[in-house]
Amino acid sequence: MSESQEASSPVAGIGGPAACVTKVELRVSCKSLLDRDTLNKSDPCVMLMVQAQGQWTELDRTEVIKSNLNPVFAKVLLLDYYFEEVQKLRFEVYDIHGTHSIGTRDDDFLGGVECTLGQVRLILILHLYSATLLKRLNLKLYLASVQLETVAHLAFSPIVAQKKMVKPLLLKYGKYAGKSTITIHAEEISGNNGYVELSFCAKKLDDKDLFSKSDPFLEIYRVNDDGTEQLVHRTEVIKNNLNPVWEPFKVSLISLCSCDEDRKLRCLVWDYDSRGKHDFIGEFYATFKEMQKVSGGNKVSERDPRSHMPAFDLHRLYSFLDYIMGGCQIHFTVAIDFTASNGDPRNSCSLHYINPYQPNEYLKALIAVGEICQDYDSDKRFSALGFGARIPPNYEVSHDFAINFNPDDDECEEIQGVVEAYQNCLPKIQLYGPTNVAPIINRIAKQAAGKEPIKDASRYHILLILTDGVVTDMADTREAIVRASYQPLSIIIVGVGNADFTDMQILDGDDGVLRSPKGEPVLRDIVQFVPFRDFKTASPAALAKCVLAEVPKQVVEYFSHKVIPPMCPVLDSTPNSIANTPD
Repeated sequence: MSESQEASSPVAGIGGPAACVTKVELRVSCKSLLDRDTLNKSDPCVMLMVQAQGQWTELDRTEVIKSNLNPVFAKVLLLDYYFEEVQKLRFEVYDIHGTHSIGTRDDDFLGGVECTLGQVRLILILHLYSATLLKRLNLKLYLASVQLETVAHLAFSPIVAQKKMVKPLLLKYGKYAGKSTITIHAEEISGNNGYVELSFCAKKLDDKDLFSKSDPFLEIYRVNDDGTEQLVHRTEVIKNNLNPVWEPFKVSLISLCSCDEDRKLRCLVWDYDSRGKHDFIGEFYATFKEMQKVSGGNKVSERDPRSHMPAFDLHRLYSFLDYIMGGCQIHFTVAIDFTASNGDPRNSCSLHYINPYQPNEYLKALIAVGEICQDYDSDKRFSALGFGARIPPNYEVSHDFAINFNPDDDECEEIQGVVEAYQNCLPKIQLYGPTNVAPIINRIAKQAAGKEPIKDASRYHILLILTDGVVTDMADTREAIVRASYQPLSIIIVGVGNADFTDMQILDGDDGVLRSPKGEPVLRDIVQFVPFRDFKTASPAALAKCVLAEVPKQVVEYFSHKVIPPMCPVLDSTPNSIANTPD
């Protein structure tokens, strides 16, 4: 059994690193939130944090819902579920002002709650492979408290059933945030689930506005067995249009219909109001089975002839591990800031000072991230670049040079080779400036694009940028990132030193969609920014885990957008599931 296969086994984690048993989708809603705004209602957003080695780290966050004290968030929060770990979670609700990072002084804290993933009432049941036996036994779901040794011995496969948890929100020092509550729904997502790509349009909608046309958006709710409804998706708002065509979206079958093709789905169309008082336009009901029959432009429901579904596709949902085990290679490149603001490398106060007894911050970050990435690159050769220095022989300023001074081959043997090239480079260059990173981003994006159109999932690129300050060419950098978001590339920026990196948060799409100076949005979020000082006292593994946390999702997003499967198809262990229903 290979190392990657061992890591995917729930049993393999005993006595070693934790093994991911399954993935869990969390859907969040709130009620009776505090109103912190004077003229309007709060604009809430929920941030999900996880605790690792005693430190809280942000994992994901919902969208911001304008002027709403009872928000139902559409964005799904996805996380790994480890049976053998106590996974501590924290949900924090903020009233957002502008596009700044959550937690700034401009944002109001509306309350938070801590729990464990187990407290979200995750249910473990026996995974019976015989459907006939399952029907004969008529098994019910029991809340199980099973010891890890038992699971390992019996090789049970855990499945997370749909459950919800409702808790009051607390302010600082344990004070209740009025009557505010947060509701968290949890559902298990396995690697064998399919996902559907849906596209809706409507015709001749009612005009709810006086001086203009309606601004419609669509909401899809799944009707649960107990009659309650769970929001599945909320489309974008299309301004001033009575015949809207909403953007296609993808959703897993477990989220859409709990893999029950006869389950009812409730679809509602609203006229958007910036104050949160949306006007109801109409609704219809449909099932997954009905959607399959009418795909191709037919009416979804005769009860509402204005609603149409012009496109319907059924896909296999692949995971990051599927692509890696299929042979996808991770190409790792590091770009190092050699501007004068780092200080003279001969001075012990310099960020580039080479201490024979302890690596500097640049080396710590490089080694922590590089040692993880090198396990996914078969040749173990990495590009090492520099920017912001005067380089030999003419000592002209360069913002894109190989630190081994070989322009024909900028690669180094393993991470140790990068470290040696960095140390040998310092005495030969003059630290200068400014801090321009767009040239290197453009260079790696061009490499990622390749000479021929990308047709398989054979490679993906990661660019690690280490810098001691805010980039000088911000406009060019934003433009470069927007262009790079169309390529198989993720960008990690680690801020070294004690500079004010507030402006660098703009490049991290967590706070909203990054746009080019001309207003063009990124195709997908590919940038992760982390200040190194937040991990000075933490282990190298903590830094690596934080900066690489979004890479698996970004890899899957890229190849899914291109509709590119892993090179070696992964066998589906559930041949009778809806996920295998042909189009």
